[in-house]
Amino acid sequence: MPTYSALTTLPGEAPAQALAAAMERMTPEPIGVGVFEIEDDSGLWEVGGYFLEAPDAVMLEVLAMAFGAKAFALSEIPEIDWVAKVRRELAPVEAGRFFVFGSHDADKVPAGADRVPLQIEATVAFGTGHHGTTLGCLKAFDRLLAAGERPAKVADIGCGTAVLAMAAAATLPDALVIASDIDRVAVDVAVANVAINALQGRVECLEAAGLDHRRIKAAGPYDLVFANILKGPLIELAPGISAQLATGGRAILSGLLAVQAEAVTAAYVDAGLCIESRDDIGEWSTLVLQKV
Repeated sequence: MPTYSALTTLPGEAPAQALAAAMERMTPEPIGVGVFEIEDDSGLWEVGGYFLEAPDAVMLEVLAMAFGAKAFALSEIPEIDWVAKVRRELAPVEAGRFFVFGSHDADKVPAGADRVPLQIEATVAFGTGHHGTTLGCLKAFDRLLAAGERPAKVADIGCGTAVLAMAAAATLPDALVIASDIDRVAVDVAVANVAINALQGRVECLEAAGLDHRRIKAAGPYDLVFANILKGPLIELAPGISAQLATGGRAILSGLLAVQAEAVTAAYVDAGLCIESRDDIGEWSTLVLQKV
């Protein structure tokens, strides 16, 4: 059975939340309403509703006018097995020594002791290696390894599938590696991926908001922190990440658009780090900063 979506944008969080509340009172009633800030410094917020029946187009037009939003974009969403679709369409990814693949491409894993295969299954958690942010982090980490860096303690904050934590565990056999995510589902996915890659006991997977977990705090300071999340949380975490980094330690940051890189860099410079590199892949940026 298809579902239906109704999406719009408008400036400001308060009007967006008010519009979302009004949508929840519609008939037919939506099965879910979401409010998200658009991470491009435009100040716009997206409001979306999802319905099991076609929504009332006239009512949506009235709501858009009442709250100063753009006209709703209405779409019918067909039933799709998204995991199967992703498995069909995602090809393996190479990032330096790292080869990220799904089980459907196991026969394509290259031979050689200098290659590090990481199997990631298509799931609801973020981080298959195809996105410019995850790819950028893997490439940045590969460069650190090529330069002879061997971090002894690594934290992957907002780990998603835990691909970055597993890349560290697979190449740093003596390192302590912790992967954390605020989403319990993502943590479960991370645990499963760690097992698939035979890295049990090498990656600790924790449910935590940012660095707010006693184990993360107790294990620091870290020589390397990955944070592949979003601009807002990255800026909020700058003082905490800096405090948890050892002197000379590095942070590899992504999840941000190229237009947001300067603002994130400034937050970490203010927190005591210096910028080492910035790499853009498409519209996404990856930053490497070092604590001085």
